[in-house]
Amino acid sequence: MLRCMRYAAVLLTLSAVLMAQDYTPKFAGDPARSNSEAGALGYIRVVINAQRAYYKKHNTYGTSLASLVNSGSFTRRMVNTDRGDYTARFKSDGKGFSLWMTPKASPSSTQRSFYTDDRGTIRAEEDKAAGAESPAVKAERH
Repeated sequence: MLRCMRYAAVLLTLSAVLMAQDYTPKFAGDPARSNSEAGALGYIRVVINAQRAYYKKHNTYGTSLASLVNSGSFTRRMVNTDRGDYTARFKSDGKGFSLWMTPKASPSSTQRSFYTDDRGTIRAEEDKAAGAESPAVKAERH
């Protein structure tokens, strides 16, 4: 039994490594470098769109992730800041907002850290936490 569990653990680890290396973009111009990045970027886009919808309705930005529930396609489940391989950090005073997506492992070429704010530009860093001055994410050529 223990032998089977070890074998399964090795297979899971190998498949995770291969998935990160063999990432195929879901659409043309997809800037993600891995499945976990695609998930993080998708979450960021949903938050940006939810904030825009919230602002249009209330003339202020939502001050918590919970306040964004049912704005755009933001659901109650998305309030959880544990986003798989990433952790989300959200800050808002109603006049603006910021969102950081930090990989649980150290940032790397397949798991960059991300940042966005009320301007809507997604920014990334490979070797440190992303912030307002980080380079904008651009479509990658595959």
